[in-house]
Amino acid sequence: MAPSYVAEQITDAVSGSKHRRLIAILRGVKPVEAADMARALVAAGITMIEVPLNSPEPLKSITAMKEAVGDSALIGAGTVLTTEDVANVKAASGEFIVSPNCDIEVIAKTKELGMGSWPGVLTPTECFAAIKAGADGLKIFPASIIGADGIKAMRAVLPASMPVYAVGGVGPDDFATYAKAGCDGFGLGSGIYKPGMSVAAVSDAAVAYVRAHDAVFG
Repeated sequence: MAPSYVAEQITDAVSGSKHRRLIAILRGVKPVEAADMARALVAAGITMIEVPLNSPEPLKSITAMKEAVGDSALIGAGTVLTTEDVANVKAASGEFIVSPNCDIEVIAKTKELGMGSWPGVLTPTECFAAIKAGADGLKIFPASIIGADGIKAMRAVLPASMPVYAVGGVGPDDFATYAKAGCDGFGLGSGIYKPGMSVAAVSDAAVAYVRAHDAVFG
């Protein structure tokens, strides 16, 4: 599958909606609240939602979110560490896989099952290993460790067509700096969701992130 997988899928699946280069990471979300959280994020303008697998009953949340929003958004899993995890996410209606690391077997299984692959990378070696294995995008994690300057240096040698997302320690005030360094988008963690947050609070946070995104990317 070509690196444009995610963009193509969003163009097809999220018809009539503007796709923003944001992935909402809902670590700790529970199945009972998953559908409402997904609806709120989509209403705010976020069309990629990740449920980390170290959340309570994450597969149930993924299924509930997909049933709630249908083709309005892509629902995937994060903190995916094994090929068994990949298969379980697929069975739960997940559409993309995000990992904190660059695991070649996980990437290969993800592509075998027709899902988008976003492995975590931090060095040029990991970046090129992920690309060679078939990754659709690169998750620079934790981005705050190497900062915008480090990403800019790596971006100079990475394929221009390969999406690069900064995840970890990057907030809306940093979007312009990281975009200038070559980042295509961002993963949004505790700034958009923490366990115990209300749907209204998540909605407000999502709106703020969307406004920051639009100010940079238009």
